[in-house]
Amino acid sequence: MLQTRAGKRTAEAALKVAVDMEREGLIDKKIAITRVEPEALNQLLHPTLDPDAPREQIAIGLGASPGAATGEVAFTAEEAEKLAADHRDVILVRTETSPEDIHGMHAARGILTARGGMTSHAAVVARGMGRPCVSGAGMLKIDAVRGEMVAGNVTINRGDIITIDGAAGLVFKGKVGLRQPEMTGDFGTLMGWADEVRTLKVRTNADTPGDAATARKFGAEGIGLCRTEHMFFEADRIIAVRQMILADAEDQRRAALAKLLPMQRSDFEAIFKEMAGLPVTIRLLDPPLHEFLPHKEEEFEDVAAAAGTNARKLRARAIALHESNPMLGHRGCRLGITYPEIYEMQARAILEAALTVEEQGGAPVQLEIMIPLVAFKSELEILAARIAGVAAAISRERGKVPDYLIGTMIELPRAALKAGEIAQVAQFFSFGTNDLTQTTLGISRDDAGMFLNDYLAKGVIARDPFVSLDTDGVGELISIAAERGRKTRAKLKLGICGEHGGDPDSIRFCHDSGLDYVSCSPFRVPIARLAAAQAALQKSRSDV
Repeated sequence: MLQTRAGKRTAEAALKVAVDMEREGLIDKKIAITRVEPEALNQLLHPTLDPDAPREQIAIGLGASPGAATGEVAFTAEEAEKLAADHRDVILVRTETSPEDIHGMHAARGILTARGGMTSHAAVVARGMGRPCVSGAGMLKIDAVRGEMVAGNVTINRGDIITIDGAAGLVFKGKVGLRQPEMTGDFGTLMGWADEVRTLKVRTNADTPGDAATARKFGAEGIGLCRTEHMFFEADRIIAVRQMILADAEDQRRAALAKLLPMQRSDFEAIFKEMAGLPVTIRLLDPPLHEFLPHKEEEFEDVAAAAGTNARKLRARAIALHESNPMLGHRGCRLGITYPEIYEMQARAILEAALTVEEQGGAPVQLEIMIPLVAFKSELEILAARIAGVAAAISRERGKVPDYLIGTMIELPRAALKAGEIAQVAQFFSFGTNDLTQTTLGISRDDAGMFLNDYLAKGVIARDPFVSLDTDGVGELISIAAERGRKTRAKLKLGICGEHGGDPDSIRFCHDSGLDYVSCSPFRVPIARLAAAQAALQKSRSDV
């Protein structure tokens, strides 16, 4: 044998070869499972660039959400929505996205931002929607007022055509040919084999019934993270949320919460019905305030009208709420400690929705209520007592209350180190590795794109820590928390709900660390299922 080289083939071809070889008795199912790279499944789930199509690359950023898309450039959510209504394909281009852009993100075929990391608003929302997204393309100069984007010596105007590759993080001028995904019967066969082997459960991060339905279609075994703040992005809700945040008295907050209660209850009912008795972990409100505060004059006017006050007073309140570092500011359980009525409203919405679904003949909900950003056992004790108080009130009103677990998201180093104490109250831990990575490394996940490419190019790090778990640092904190938590509570349920839950290398670490499940965006569920099976096979071989 004089020479060998790796055979290049598409994911569809790799899948067919593996399944056919098993059917012909050349390999067994376990070997077939190892013959397909989990990440290659993206080719079967999303459109990809035609490898033979000509292209002119103009920018590079982070591959924040896989898939490829071509469309006309729109610089505002309103533009995107209008173009989509005329049955035209759109790429929404923003410096960064915010909750106000959600309708434009829904309308767009793809999303491109100049700022933001792998866990920025654009990246997380796009992955949940299954939209391709390139974020952190810092070389782009975007002027939405003039309607132009400059990339080096290339200027792209409003309405011009661009193509983005959300897997590779590339931006191209003009139209590039696409290949549409094809899921064959071999896909289901391989997934079935993977499910027979894996021991790690795979849940999804889902905030809407649509996300939940998509994830179930791909084989999700529950919801590992329902982010309640993402339920407030729609235009008819954001005003009430802003009214609540900007209120400077409890009665004003309760007035806004009264508007939100039926919306939350209805959302949860729909999600519980979709999940049909599978476990659902709901994270109570965790809004970095800068993402929800109004910025434009008309936004202040809308909130003022809803609250029966004046815009000048609300602007002053917004200035008072300004934070220098909102990701480490007044969010998560800190908001619940300061304004407990917020978490009480959410607990009521969750518990009443679960009761209603069960009374209507639906499967009983495996309910897990998660309190975010806990650093101290006392925070969890205070808020768990508040939730128990709401449950007791519902029991008196309706004669019963659904079963539920109280747990927390481990996303701060102190929480990981004090996991033994926290487990005295928490019945489950979910590792929020997006924030745990940020707080452990001291790197802003939204700004990391400005320098991480240099770190990768110069060999400082091997992989982006917001894409693949830093197992030496962040991973050690997870291992410590798992060990200390289970020493206190032997049957403590452990999972991971950060974006690392869909990364094959991170999934292997989770399997080896004894976690019960991983949770990832809906379109990464098949990838996680295959990666979990490969992790189980690798572990069994190493044990032998």
